[in-house]
Amino acid sequence: MSPAGPQPQPSAQPAAQSSAPVRRDDRVLPATRILAVVLVPILLTAFVILYGFPADTGRLFAWTIRPRLTPMVLASAYLGGAWFFVRVVRERRWARVSAGLLSVTLFAALLGLATVIHWDRFNHGRPAFWLWAALYFTAPFLVLAAWWANQRVTAPPRPDEVCVGPVARVVVAAGAGLALVQGLVMVALPSAVIPVWAWQLTPLTCRVVGAVFCLGSAGLVVLRDRRWVRLRLMVEVEVVMLTLMLLGLGRAHDDLYTDRPLTWLLVTGFAATLVASLWFWRAMAGIEHRSG
Repeated sequence: MSPAGPQPQPSAQPAAQSSAPVRRDDRVLPATRILAVVLVPILLTAFVILYGFPADTGRLFAWTIRPRLTPMVLASAYLGGAWFFVRVVRERRWARVSAGLLSVTLFAALLGLATVIHWDRFNHGRPAFWLWAALYFTAPFLVLAAWWANQRVTAPPRPDEVCVGPVARVVVAAGAGLALVQGLVMVALPSAVIPVWAWQLTPLTCRVVGAVFCLGSAGLVVLRDRRWVRLRLMVEVEVVMLTLMLLGLGRAHDDLYTDRPLTWLLVTGFAATLVASLWFWRAMAGIEHRSG
């Protein structure tokens, strides 16, 4: 025996291994797809009710919405959202859908806030209200959690990916920022917006329409990532929404206050943005095709 006494024996177990690194392969996680599968039929049902029967919201929806133009504007967001989440289910690359989830989170959170503020305006005795409340009290957290989890598998940009040019990048970011500011003003200060708006609003519907505008904030993704792959689906959703809004303006033209300057500014702005978005999508898709 050694004079120093018994020597310590080496551990029979190896040191604890660090957890395996996350595989950054830019895939859409199964949980994100499942959430999208759940949301699509809800959004499509709401679209059919609000766009197909805008005068019957008192009977079919969570609360009575007047005039008809407001439910059609909200319906446009629902069909755009349905198209977005259908793509989430089908897409393989997280980069193609990631930009939209944060704007959806903001939209849902603002509608949840409006529900709390205007609780007395809702038809509490109807299943449609409890579905509305359940959706907007949970969706902000579920969508944000899906985005956060999926960000862990984000892959670095590919060297051959098509990028948005500097001029288009500025225009897209400016439009997205303007939509976000407009929406937040409508949510925070409905009393300042209602007297000048293009059609009749209440404090509740002003905040709802403001939440729809805030969906445009998805375009701000170009400030930190100028790849076309990040923006393409956002442009498609914008085209769906603007087309439906303009058709709604035509269907419910009697609801418009034609003596207010903002009416013509909105109509012109929606039409110009739709034309520009279609041209931009076609131009970028052509570049993408030639480079691929």
